[in-house]
Amino acid sequence: MNNVSELFGSMVFSDAVMRERLPKETYRALKESIIMEKYLSPEVASVIASAMKDWAIEKGATHFTHWFQPLTGITAGKHDGFISPAEDGKAIMEFSGKELSQGEPDASSFPSGGLRATFEARGYTAWDPNSYAFVKDGVLYIPTAFCSYGGEALDKKTPLLRSMEALNRQALRIVRLFGNTTATRIHPTVGAEQEYFLIDREVYKKRSDLIYTGRTLFGLLPPKGQEMEDHYLGAIKPRVAAFMNDLNEELWKLGVPAKTEHNEAAPAQHELACVYETANISVDHNQLVMEVMRTTAEKHGMVCLLAEKPFQGVNGSGKHNNWSMATDTGENLLEPGDTPAENAQFITILCAVIKAVDEYQDLLRISVAGAGNDRRLGSGEAPPAILSVYLGDEVSAILEAFGSETVYEPSLRKQFKAGVHTLPRFSQDSTDRNRTSPFAFTGNKFEFRMVGSGASIADANVTINTIVAEELRQFADRLESAGDFESELHAIIRECVRDHGRIIFNGNGYGSAWVEEAEKRGLLNLRTTPDCLPYLVHEKNIKLFAEHRVFSETELRSRLEIILEGYCKRMNIEALTMVDIAVKDILPAVDGYIQALSASADARLRVCPEADCSFERKVISELSSLSGRAYTLARALGDAAAEGRETASVEKLSVFFKEKVSDIMNRLRETVDAMEALTARSYWPLPSYGELMFSIS
Repeated sequence: MNNVSELFGSMVFSDAVMRERLPKETYRALKESIIMEKYLSPEVASVIASAMKDWAIEKGATHFTHWFQPLTGITAGKHDGFISPAEDGKAIMEFSGKELSQGEPDASSFPSGGLRATFEARGYTAWDPNSYAFVKDGVLYIPTAFCSYGGEALDKKTPLLRSMEALNRQALRIVRLFGNTTATRIHPTVGAEQEYFLIDREVYKKRSDLIYTGRTLFGLLPPKGQEMEDHYLGAIKPRVAAFMNDLNEELWKLGVPAKTEHNEAAPAQHELACVYETANISVDHNQLVMEVMRTTAEKHGMVCLLAEKPFQGVNGSGKHNNWSMATDTGENLLEPGDTPAENAQFITILCAVIKAVDEYQDLLRISVAGAGNDRRLGSGEAPPAILSVYLGDEVSAILEAFGSETVYEPSLRKQFKAGVHTLPRFSQDSTDRNRTSPFAFTGNKFEFRMVGSGASIADANVTINTIVAEELRQFADRLESAGDFESELHAIIRECVRDHGRIIFNGNGYGSAWVEEAEKRGLLNLRTTPDCLPYLVHEKNIKLFAEHRVFSETELRSRLEIILEGYCKRMNIEALTMVDIAVKDILPAVDGYIQALSASADARLRVCPEADCSFERKVISELSSLSGRAYTLARALGDAAAEGRETASVEKLSVFFKEKVSDIMNRLRETVDAMEALTARSYWPLPSYGELMFSIS
């Protein structure tokens, strides 16, 4: 490995590179346009484009692309060459300011939820100078927003930038009230922890369900899974370690601050965490993490699985979204300090977050919705589908004191003692870590643990930014007009504890007792995507996004259509894949095994008429019964999928898939898995769970 400090950002047109390569006036104009939100003139853009092109060519680039994040959840971009024919028959390398600032991909070929018709193809990509350009695989990547001809957002970056502006506006009002006159901007900071599975590519190629859907649709648990708890943080296998080393190098070159890597709970499951960055850049970098994971795994003869639940009965994969707010002067607004009870600004912002989570439980659940994540949430391994906030004992006690109008008596921080004199002693944190909480305060940030492993973190952060901005707006309105600032502040905190304390829960979120308790508290339990999606266009949510200029009502309704449509398409693909595998692979294989057992029994009886053939007869009887049931269910599943295609309303179709199609899929899986338990390994056509999860030596 090269020197990391030299390697990091070596393929990024970073601030340091721009300072070195741009004229001072150009660099100053660019920074002003970013900080002060000023229009960047075409003349300045041309100078930047020329310098960027020269730098990119030196790094081996021959093409450039406007890299954007359409509503597919992945990234997109078309590659254009720098090459331009010259009059003398040769070629020159050109890249204009207009090409840097603006592109025109086909807007009709991406999900738009009815915003664009096929004949209305024009769309625009616009350079986001807040996120640095980079070179990857011989192409200059320019991070961009993607909008329709009419200005509607067709991507995930545009609403994210809007939500960051909304949060900045309201958070600045709050810090001004507490005497901060130096901060000029406040931005959300995000650090994403990415979970994933690695399996051998040759084994993967024998599972069409993995190829088509990203998850296994059939499969029995192996004799040994994760119950010995010997994989989590265990020794990393050499083949995986080699992958991780290459992954780090590629990410570091691209300026992605990959920091922590380890084995996760399930066999073949791992995690990569990055250092905190501004939300916009963190979202871009997490997309890069997922892309580079896949390509790097390929080079090592492996496949990276990012599905939320690739193996039934085994821990799924999530993506912990660690969120906070920071000023441009470096102050973390969720840092409680040594005496959080005396930190009024911290308590105010904390209350805004608590109130936001309680009032907009529906939107937070919607931000992580999807067919894959529905199978993960609430399954005793990940946060439930019920939103709650974990604060820890100390912070909870501080708020309770405010709520009861009593004096908080701080206890001395305990010293951590291991009972071994040679080990160091240190003060324990004021909060423990509650892995069962979906929205946990972990010292100086909130960890939103409901995001699925394959999802973009943009949706979650758009929601968090916007709902917190709304609560800060309400607080600022009251405090700015208050006759007695301190009395009004105390009233706000007391009201928050009284009216929204129901959302605070420090206990075990995995237990059934919490589900019952949450219902008593009046909290929402939106188990599936069709359950939660209709809330997106409730009046209060339309009003929220419109007032903060994050989504228009039209954009919001289009997203409802897109998410429901995506859910239905995924479910349909999975249903058809199950039918295909059951009918073409599993049933013929089981029939072959039944015939082999029958022939074996006949041969034994010919040699010894008194032979005990009860094993063969019993297995043949059970498999014959299961085969008939599996065929009937496969036919029913195919018919249900066809019936679904005739359903005009996407809302009705999503409910149909959730209720009828899912039920048949579950029963077919149960039947096929029972057949696998009885069928000789040499006859079973699919690699087993054991082969998949233990395929990396």
